[in-house]
Amino acid sequence: MSAERTHAPRAAHRLRWVLLTLCVTEITSWGVLYYAFTVLSDQISADTGWSAPAVTAAFSAGLVTSAIVGIPVGRWLDRVGPRWIMTAGSALGCASVVAVVAAPTYAWFVAAWLVAGVAMSGVFYAPAFAALTRFFGADAVRALTALTLVAGFASTVFAPLTAALSDNLSWRGTYLVLAALMAVITIPAHFFGLRRPWPPVETKHAVESPTRTARSGAFIALVAAFALSGVASYAVIANLVPLMGQRGISTGAAAVALGLGGAGQVLGRLGYQTLVRRIGVVPRTVVIMAGVAVTTALLGVFSSYAALLIVTIGAGVMRGIMTLLQATAVTERWGPTHYGHLSGILNAPVMIATAIGPFVGAALASLLGGYAAMFLALGAVAALAAVVAAATSPAPLQEESAG
Repeated sequence: MSAERTHAPRAAHRLRWVLLTLCVTEITSWGVLYYAFTVLSDQISADTGWSAPAVTAAFSAGLVTSAIVGIPVGRWLDRVGPRWIMTAGSALGCASVVAVVAAPTYAWFVAAWLVAGVAMSGVFYAPAFAALTRFFGADAVRALTALTLVAGFASTVFAPLTAALSDNLSWRGTYLVLAALMAVITIPAHFFGLRRPWPPVETKHAVESPTRTARSGAFIALVAAFALSGVASYAVIANLVPLMGQRGISTGAAAVALGLGGAGQVLGRLGYQTLVRRIGVVPRTVVIMAGVAVTTALLGVFSSYAALLIVTIGAGVMRGIMTLLQATAVTERWGPTHYGHLSGILNAPVMIATAIGPFVGAALASLLGGYAAMFLALGAVAALAAVVAAATSPAPLQEESAG
């Protein structure tokens, strides 16, 4: 009995170390590979002479690559665990940033971002979520909530850090410093912090093959719902400032609203465990996606700054919950056995939505004659996602007779 009591605190301590490791590495990986670009993109365009859309397209191509490569990475995660995958992803991420810096032509610049996309598939949320889901088991929701709360500050840390560096260095020098920082922090953290043996999944019920599950109507509906909702959510982030500009609101005030929307994401994640306890997975999915639809559409309805500010915070709350909703969607419907494989497939369209959302929003605004009409249209897209989400309940498995 005493040995068991001694073992339990040690096991809990090791799990806390895994969570701490991933909190630190997710902040750093997102900060260097994602948020730094949002600060440096204008400088890159000005220095190289490449147009702003061309520079952004290269970055977006990396995000799409991450989505596609994430599918086989998810299968490998189920088999071997996160340690070697995330360590390799960190090393490749550092090398890809150096390649971006050294790119002599636009073609090489695009190629470097494609490599960065491969690295993203090994260090962003998907592998971290898979690790916490398997390591923490029944307590995974709490661990996932903690990770997303902490990692949500990646932009808070790295946007000003990148800006401060770029005030004294060129964009190339800034990226080199950030690559060195990523190497020093994430490579040893993943290698040493994720040494814990990859636990087997114990299932007390029949489990379908991941291929069969991925072809089921419920899974296809889940992918479609998250993709549609994701396009609306990420278009809000990119197009909120232009919308407010058309409403006569200053850029500074719009930026404050955008920042408070980020704070709303934290509030949403704090309340997610309560939602899990009180609302079943399918109705919860429908309600949250309907919330995305309502807040998106209302941004196109209101014109006063106070009203837009309140709705922006509400949209942030929904966006924050969506992250955890996606992280737990597979486990709550099909269990943890093939979490990495199925989440890789589910994550792919969401990452693509992240990449194309800003372009879809801008295109709709141009087509419809303004950003207000664009937000109404995106609200309708998100409403369709909520309708599709109602069909995401998996059919019960047919138990085979023992004979």
